[in-house]
Parts: sequence; C-alpha cells; structure tokens
Amino acid sequence: MLVWRLCRAIHADAAFSGEGARRYGGRWNSRGVPMVYCSSSLALAAIELFVHLDPTQAPNDLVSISAQLPEDEPARTITPEELPPEWWADLLATRALGDAWMRSNASLALRVPSASIRPEWNVLVNPLHPRMADLRIDPPQPFFFDARMFERSAK
Repeated sequence: MLVWRLCRAIHADAAFSGEGARRYGGRWNSRGVPMVYCSSSLALAAIELFVHLDPTQAPNDLVSISAQLPEDEPARTITPEELPPEWWADLLATRALGDAWMRSNASLALRVPSASIRPEWNVLVNPLHPRMADLRIDPPQPFFFDARMFERSAK
C-alpha cells in the first residue's frame, strides 16, 4: 500500500518518526504517543494539511513524501461503523482507539476514515513497530498548492 505525507521541507528527514504527533497529539493519538499520519492519496494528504493552514498564506516550503508499506504486512482498518456517532467531533474516542492500537503493536498501519473527506482513508503508521524498517520511503518532492486556494489581499 502506498501512503503519502506532506510536510515542511525542513522536517522531511523526520517525516516518518512520529515526533510531531508525539509532541502535540492529534485526532488519533494523545500527546506523548508517537504516530505517523499518512493519507491514501496525495490529494487527500493535501486536503488534510490544507484544513490546518492560514487561508491568507500559501506555504512555499512543502514537500510530498510517498512510502510503500510492506505487502506482507496488512493494515488493520477501523470502519465508520466501529466508531461512535459524530466521531469526527469526538477526539477523546478517536484518541483512545489510536492509543490502544499503538499499545497493542498489532500492525504497522491502521486505516481510519478521514474527518476532512469522510469516504476517504487516512493511514496511521506505528513508528515503534518492528516492521517500520521495512517501510520504503521515497525521496521528498517539492509540493505547491495552487495559489487560487488562498485568499488574495485586497488591492
């Protein structure tokens, strides 16, 4: 399975370390729990980042990084039916599920629905899993959002 991440170029070397999520927490992990947030497509990775950006400033220092998960290491999937109603607004529930998955060390990857585009899938990667060394990470590539996605200042 191919997964995608977008990050600032300065952080590309640590993109699959889980350090950012460990420091700050996220939708699927509590602070202190390392996790790598990926998407099943570059377009979804872009949307997932875009919802966190300042709409007046297009970043000019982003890179996209793809990685291939080992074929013989299937990802577990959490379906929407397994989640509470309005799970996208319930960080306690999603963090509890992600933290439990990390503690179990049951799989290298976990497919979860995207809160930004609910029929799409994000892929969480466990940076502490023994198969992490088998992840094939491709070199970072420059990534730019279309300038039309950002507000223009009035002239």
